Amino acid sequence: MIDNISWLAIYPEIVLLVMACVIALVDLSVTSARRTGTYVLTMLTLAVVAALQAMYATGGGTFYGFGNMVVSDAMGNWLKCFATIAMMVTLVYGRPYAADRGMLRGGEMFTLSMFLLLGIFVMISGNNFLVIYLGLELLTLSSYALVALRRDHAVSTEAAMKYFVLGAMASGFLLYGLSMIYGATGSLDIGQVFKAVNSGQIRHQVLVFGLVFVVAGLGFKLGAVPFHMWVPDVYQGAPTAVTLVIGGAPKLAAFAITIRLLVDGLLPLAIDWQQMLAVLAIGSLLVGNLAAIMQTNLKRMLAYSTISQMGFVLLGLLSGVINGNVDATAVENAYSSAMFYVVTYVLTTLAAFGVILLLAREGFESEEVADLSGLNQRSPFYAGVMAICLFSFAGLPPLVGFYAKLAVLQALVASGQTLYIALAVFAVIMSLIGAFYYLRVVKVMYFDAPLTATRVSAPMDVRVVLALNGALIVALGLLPGGLMALCADAVVRALAT
Repeated sequence: MIDNISWLAIYPEIVLLVMACVIALVDLSVTSARRTGTYVLTMLTLAVVAALQAMYATGGGTFYGFGNMVVSDAMGNWLKCFATIAMMVTLVYGRPYAADRGMLRGGEMFTLSMFLLLGIFVMISGNNFLVIYLGLELLTLSSYALVALRRDHAVSTEAAMKYFVLGAMASGFLLYGLSMIYGATGSLDIGQVFKAVNSGQIRHQVLVFGLVFVVAGLGFKLGAVPFHMWVPDVYQGAPTAVTLVIGGAPKLAAFAITIRLLVDGLLPLAIDWQQMLAVLAIGSLLVGNLAAIMQTNLKRMLAYSTISQMGFVLLGLLSGVINGNVDATAVENAYSSAMFYVVTYVLTTLAAFGVILLLAREGFESEEVADLSGLNQRSPFYAGVMAICLFSFAGLPPLVGFYAKLAVLQALVASGQTLYIALAVFAVIMSLIGAFYYLRVVKVMYFDAPLTATRVSAPMDVRVVLALNGALIVALGLLPGGLMALCADAVVRALAT
């Protein structure tokens, strides 16, 4: 018998699922070219869901439902709240672009985005291998469909095919690894897996064999080297509005399942998976930054930038366990810095792609770095927002990207381990290299002659949201304490159970 707590644990997910189905039906009677009715109903739904998640998160309780298959805790609820807000901002930025390219002939973009968000929710709430995998498949299948949404565009169709093939392979890796761990521990429940692994009665080789495949699957979802092949192709090939859908909120889900699987379930194997994450982090920082220097396509450059940024997130996950010993302070510093980093990365990505979407107009994709030439002379406001995003990505003070990098580096150095300190130094050197390609774009915007005299115009809602987005990047850089304290509190409360 299912108790009331079980329904309470998934109440926001039920609201989202029901409304996604309702909106799909309501859209059949919408005749507006920009799907105004569908858009308004979608935004209202997401606003309600975000408020519900914030209410759950501030309530402070952790409870399990459906036989411990799902968990509702502070970390998960805040991540779901941030993911919902990110999806709302994405739809605000992406709607004019999608309408100009015939992607709103039906309401598929809105309903698929809601199902993708539902997949994110299920992944974040999963306390069972099957539930996590179910959420992952819902997320990825919705993503494949969104990438191919522009049916008459050969590049988008090609990107969708590449994404589908590589995504299926990565899902196979993750599923195979989880099945190996299930075979060794006899349980799909993350809590029971932790107890079984911690007992020390299971052959270490079998667990590590499964762990390798799990880390490979997680590496793909995070876009870490050497599982990064899909990121530049999909970012460049997908319609820019869909690129933002994929590059934003799903990163929060990838972070969440990394914490659920590796920290909640496989913490006794930390000495093994930390070495794997260190290799992924080094590869991501090296390949991401060096490859980005060579790019002339803005979306592809930001794709390699994403790979290097995920390297920093992985560094944040490294120092929670030191020499096999779990220290409460180290755990809080490491995992809260990684959570802070991924949240602020998504915030900055939204604004950066928001400007790219604004610059695109019917029949013209603003995808090349050269397309930003002289943007400051045409539209100083949009050039300013883009510059803020690029400076934040580069880690320049006083923007939030600087504090995010600093928090990760502090967690590494505080561990006192020579290897981690060396990794921190390596990350700083890679950030200096990365600053080159960010500053190059700023130089193009402010010092190159404009290619066109056309001024950039945008709907009022887009301008307001973009202004708030840019202001938040600055404000959180100047006053990061509140968000960092929220992340630390959420992580501590989540891991305490």
